Parts: sequence; C-alpha cells; structure tokens
Amino acid sequence: MRLMAASGSVGVQPGGDWRTAAPSPGSSQPTDDAFLTRARLCLSPVRRTARRPSRLAADGELRHAGTVTAKERIPGATKRTRAPTVSCTAPGKSEFARKAALVLLLSLLCGHSVSAARIREYGVVIGELPTGPLNAVTDVEGVRVGHATIREEGELYTGVTVILPHGGNLFQEKVPAAVFVANGFGKLIGSTQVYELGVLETPIALTSTLSVWKVADALAEWVLEQPGNEDVRSINPLVGECNDGYLSNIRRRAVGRQAVRQALEAARPGPVEEGSIGAGTGTTCLGFKGGIGTASRRLPESLGGWTVGVLVQTNFGGSLTVAGVPVGRLLGKLVLDQAFRDSRAEHGSCMMILATDAPLTSRQLRRLATRAPLGLSRVGSSMAHGSGDYAVAFSAHPQVRELSERRKPAAYPRVPDDELSPLFQAVVEATEEAVLNSLFAAETVVGWKGHTAEALPKDKVLSILRRYGVLSEESGAQ
Repeated sequence: MRLMAASGSVGVQPGGDWRTAAPSPGSSQPTDDAFLTRARLCLSPVRRTARRPSRLAADGELRHAGTVTAKERIPGATKRTRAPTVSCTAPGKSEFARKAALVLLLSLLCGHSVSAARIREYGVVIGELPTGPLNAVTDVEGVRVGHATIREEGELYTGVTVILPHGGNLFQEKVPAAVFVANGFGKLIGSTQVYELGVLETPIALTSTLSVWKVADALAEWVLEQPGNEDVRSINPLVGECNDGYLSNIRRRAVGRQAVRQALEAARPGPVEEGSIGAGTGTTCLGFKGGIGTASRRLPESLGGWTVGVLVQTNFGGSLTVAGVPVGRLLGKLVLDQAFRDSRAEHGSCMMILATDAPLTSRQLRRLATRAPLGLSRVGSSMAHGSGDYAVAFSAHPQVRELSERRKPAAYPRVPDDELSPLFQAVVEATEEAVLNSLFAAETVVGWKGHTAEALPKDKVLSILRRYGVLSEESGAQ
C-alpha cells in the first residue's frame, strides 16, 4: 500500500528544485528522503520513485500518510489489502547528456532501470525533417507535460496526462487552438467552444474514458483557484480520453481531483516520459501495449525555422507498419484476424496533441490538425468504427496569445497559407514517430481479470527492419 511520486527525468518531487536537496515551499514531499536526495543529482530520463504508506479505507477514500493531505473517493471501492499506487511524473532538465554516466550508476544502485530506448535510437529514421533537441512536444518553447499514474495490482492501470501551452495563467492568456475530429467515437469535453472561439483557456488533460467528467471538474476547480481568476464565471476545460477498460477496472472511475493536481504540479519542460505512464498506463495499440509517445520536427531556417511537437495517447487497432515495412503482417498480427477473434479489436482511440511555435491562427491550426491522422495511417491505423481519433493543435507563440486586458486586435507576425506545407509535413512525421515511440517505450502489463497486453517484441521487429534495410547498422541494435 504505497503512494509513489516519480518525477520523470530530474528525479525531484513536484514543486521541488533539482539544484538543491531541499524541496521548494509548499512541496508535499519529506525533506529527509534519502533516495530523492541522491536522485536530484541526475538529469537523465530515469524514473525515480519515493514511497510513503497509504491505505484504501472501507468508505473508498484513498488516504495517505505523511504530509499528503489530498483525499479522493473512488466509487465502487471496497476495503482492500492493497491501495492504488499513484505516481506523478514530469519532464526534467535538458542537459542530461553531461550526467549520463552518473545516471546509469544511480539507476543500478537504486534498482531502477533506464528508460527504454526510443525508435530513433535503434537507427530507424522516420521522415526527412530534423527533430528538435529532445524530439518531444516540449521542444516547443514554453510547453509543459506532467503525468499522474494510478496502479493497483490486478485491477487499476490508469492515470492522467496534462499538457500546458505555457507556464502562465492560461485563462488570462489564452492561446489560439483548433480541434479536428477524424472519427468521433469518443468524448472530448470542451471541443465545441474551442471549435467556435478558436482559443484554449485551460491545460489539456488526457485520461480514461469514464473519468473524463471527474478530470474536467478537477481541471475547472484548479483554474478557478489561480491568482487573477477570482471573478471568472465560465471555464472551458479540454479533456480527451481513451478507453483503458481492457487492462483496468474502468468502472472504478479512479482518476479525479488528486491525480489531476499531481499531474499539474508535476508538469515541466524537458524530456517527456513515454509508454505505460499517465493516461497511457492502460492503453493498447496495434495489437501490443501502447501508451504515451512524443516526437518533434524543426524546420530549416529557410522554411521558417518553426518547431512542431506532437504527443499521443495510443489505444487503436490496425496492422503495425514501421517506416513502410509491414511489421504487423510479418509478425502474424493481421487486422481481419484480430477483428474476428477479438471483439474489442477495434475498440480503441488516439488522442493527438500538436504544439507549434509558429504564430498561426485557429483556422491555420485546424489545417495542421487535419494532417495528424495521416501519421496514424502510416503506422497502420484505419480509424475503425470504435476508434475515437481527435487532434488538438495550438500555437505557443507568445505574441498570438489572447490577453484578457486586450481591447483591440494586436499586430503579430503571420505565416502565409502558402508557407504551411512544411508544417503539414512536420505534423505527419512527428505523429508517426510519436506513435512508434509509445510502442517502443511500453512494457507488458497483466491487468484487470488477467488481461494481458504484451510489449512490442523489439528484437523481432528490429530483425525485420534490418532485413528490409531500414535499420541502420551503425545503431548497434541487435
């Protein structure tokens, strides 16, 4: 019965400072945690965990010892011997290369494994455009990502992931945004107002299907509490979902206020943890364990120099294709065979979040969003009947924000429509690679009622790619 607080690649508690051993004011973490004191030194994508006792009371409230005060009722819960494990994860600082050796040493000493290699690290290059420094949505300046993960052995494998376009007050400094619905079998709360007004005024949250309303309520509550929002009387939280009911007891509706606040507190710029984390904890993709994935593209200066970052929550069916190679078919994972044998085969979804630093209007952002499903098709999705596939795009350029005190339209740099094509290409490539990263990072999960989602058999996949001449021999992948 434990509460885990993992803070991504920096190894500090949410709200803490990686530069010191003491947590920042208001932190809920104890100051004498020896493991976190060691882990604060490290700047590589290694997952660090701090544990404190917790218990799930007979009334269904998750209660935590120590300095954690938040409580959350989980409907349908009964008295148990094991409480859900809740972990929150954030990206960390970007200079992790300097500490790589120390990170590996710490991971061995502390019993934690280094995060799985991403597909590009195996020598597979997707597309033609260069990536950003992190190859992540956080390559777009100002963007922050945070995760909160809930695990209860044999029952709960779920969570929430939040994406913040900037670190300020989003309601007071709204950003241009757009939504594209490729297949509308899903629940994207707040989408109609974004479609109508073309702005985003809260962080974006991704979660489990039956928890979207609880997450939206928690997100609205958090926005109302922010300084400067004392007179706000209308909020439009944007919350998307994927159905993780195969691996997790989705009827428990376990994601709510506490998890949302942990994810928001954990949100940071920097490397983003991928795979079975946050909203991707219980998702499956293309016949394997899916999850959270991210990638980015940076245009050459001659094409504007803009960056596009994509984050995906993958939970859809199809036949896996990698760099044009029919990997799923060669592994015996046939689409029709899956559909005939497994009634849940097409019951999936994919949430695609697009960020860019290009100063685009909401109309132009919708044009970007419409290209994201092309990235899904490249990896083998046909957007089946039960797949809710949504793309949300926003611009993080500071000059295009809609300020609450602004009364007259402000002049800002614009990108002509005839210069958008390279950005379209960036969206397609980054979406494709983000999905593949979610698969390469995910681990096998044995979940609710013994249902199992196997991790991608990377050795077999790499062998196939090498036969097709896709895998670079210089990568050293076996």
